[in-house]
Amino acid sequence: MATIKDIADKAGVSASTVSRVLNYDETLSVADETKKKIFQVAEELSYQKGRSRRSVANRIAFIHWVNEQEELDDIYYMAIRYGVEGRAEAKNTQLLKYVENDYASIDPNIDGIIAVGRFYEEQIERLKQVTENIVFLDFNPGDQSSDAVVVDFEHVTELVMTHFDHQGHHHIGFIGGYETFKAKFAPSQDAREKYYRSYLAERGRLDERFIFLADFSVHDGYTLMEKAIAELGDELPTAFYVANDPLAIGCLRALHEAGISVPDRVSLVGVNDINVSKYVYPSLSSVKIYTELMGETAVDLVLERIHDNRTVPKKVYLANTLILRDT
Repeated sequence: MATIKDIADKAGVSASTVSRVLNYDETLSVADETKKKIFQVAEELSYQKGRSRRSVANRIAFIHWVNEQEELDDIYYMAIRYGVEGRAEAKNTQLLKYVENDYASIDPNIDGIIAVGRFYEEQIERLKQVTENIVFLDFNPGDQSSDAVVVDFEHVTELVMTHFDHQGHHHIGFIGGYETFKAKFAPSQDAREKYYRSYLAERGRLDERFIFLADFSVHDGYTLMEKAIAELGDELPTAFYVANDPLAIGCLRALHEAGISVPDRVSLVGVNDINVSKYVYPSLSSVKIYTELMGETAVDLVLERIHDNRTVPKKVYLANTLILRDT
């Protein structure tokens, strides 16, 4: 594991700046470019696979759902991008990068498409007009004609909830967000909330008071936990399943400011295990989503479609691991 000093040395900043950025310290005044550099270095130091430099054999359109600012807010997508970029380079594949809705400028002579994020039916049909060699990443479209690399959130939720049960937690809260398509449609229930609800409902323990929803940012985690503390008081659950790590980092700050001990009074488990999770204090327990491998798998799938003329779609779910640290 890279240290704070390793990251600081490569990014050209102080160790204290790295620590405060990785802990999402909102009182720190630092340019977004510096934050981006620190997050990128943290990802690079964790991603050590060799990359070849031979001539380009294929050209793939890479459609990324988030912009640079949104990547800083949730570096889960940065980690996925690194996986795609690294595998593409190793496979001598050129990536032509586009943002969401940039369909008119997609090169019609590309060999395939990797689309990261959430896409509604009209967008999917536009992509299919360019090529049938499409892999959706972190999204499973309703049709059966495209490949997808996705997270099994039912298994993720099972890992978290059974861990809490084994630790003797009877009252388990949930802090999460809504599934969105960039405001195109009304927000819908996120899979993590769905499986949290079903797990506790089957056991007769679901309590609506313990569910708090907003967006998936550090700030929302902070405000939602503040709300939970204010509304529930002494009835605050002893454990929280938190839908992603940025939310959980915000929760940690709110609990710390309220003088509530983690994990002695409240335990937290996040989702994704972004590299920042090991640097926050206390270090965050989280379910590992193998983001780099997701990106690599997407590249392999699209190249398989191109070279093997495969027409039967594949839906790939990668295994997950519960990483227990100090929360």
